[in-house]
Amino acid sequence: MLSLVKHAAEYLRHLEHARGASELTVSAYARDLAQLSQVHGGQACDPTRLTTANLKAHVVALLGRGLGRASVARHVSSIRGLYRWLLASGKVTADPTTAIRVPRPRRALPRALSNTDLQRLLAAPVGENFVDTRDRAVLEVLYSSGMRVAELAGLELEAIDSSGGIVRVLGKGRKERLCFLGSHALEALEAWWPLRKSMCRGRERQRVFLNRLGTPLTDRSVRRILERCIRRAGMPRGISPHTLRHTFATHLLLAGAGLKEVQEMLGHRQLSSTQIYTHVTPSHLKTVYEAAHPRAKLSRKLLRGGADTTPASSRRNARTKSAP
Repeated sequence: MLSLVKHAAEYLRHLEHARGASELTVSAYARDLAQLSQVHGGQACDPTRLTTANLKAHVVALLGRGLGRASVARHVSSIRGLYRWLLASGKVTADPTTAIRVPRPRRALPRALSNTDLQRLLAAPVGENFVDTRDRAVLEVLYSSGMRVAELAGLELEAIDSSGGIVRVLGKGRKERLCFLGSHALEALEAWWPLRKSMCRGRERQRVFLNRLGTPLTDRSVRRILERCIRRAGMPRGISPHTLRHTFATHLLLAGAGLKEVQEMLGHRQLSSTQIYTHVTPSHLKTVYEAAHPRAKLSRKLLRGGADTTPASSRRNARTKSAP
């Protein structure tokens, strides 16, 4: 008899080391698979005995508990990934997940900060002490590079080329990409280096960002830093490190950057993941349309003066008379 618990642990190790999945992804998949095994006998759960009907019932139960579409979709991905690995490893002869479908999660439009709100947030760490200097560097690097919070927490010294303003980021799937640091981010890092060095206390630390004990920041630590800065700036809750990533992408597109270039800087595998930002700025898109479309000037004239009530035949005659 196969043990789902045992093989799930092997699969998660494969996911982390061979596929380069993030720590957050691995822990989420571990919770999903543990929940599946608990429902079907715990340690005695045999994945070969679970049928498509069992798994569909599990998905229906998750939806019945009020779990969001995105969470249910992740549960299905966890289970599907395990069975595909079991099948590829020869541990099962059939994949019962192939017939399972879940509603596609609604894709919420990303929230981006206005330039005014962004400046308020970046100005929140006002002191020159260890914490404020580090927090200022964290915020500036997040906004300047557009990197994910896990990428920032895992950033190492050798990845940064301060002279060129370039940082090598190890993203999802352990895929490396280049990000860029503007002058404000580089200045914040220059102020951070001496304080960071003093906190190492003779220990060799490769991570760029450390806490007051001299140990590397975690994803959660970065989120707490942002929460503290939001309170200081008197801004509403609900802003996350990912909001700065959204703001980075939105501001680039507003300034005329190409979608493909922004995709590259964000590290998106699919262009469709980047295209969501084109829906964030309808007023900007309208401005672009009116400036570029050959018939937009007529549209603006009509909008300013109201609808043109002149009969179409009269307008045609007027054009005919004025023609050379």
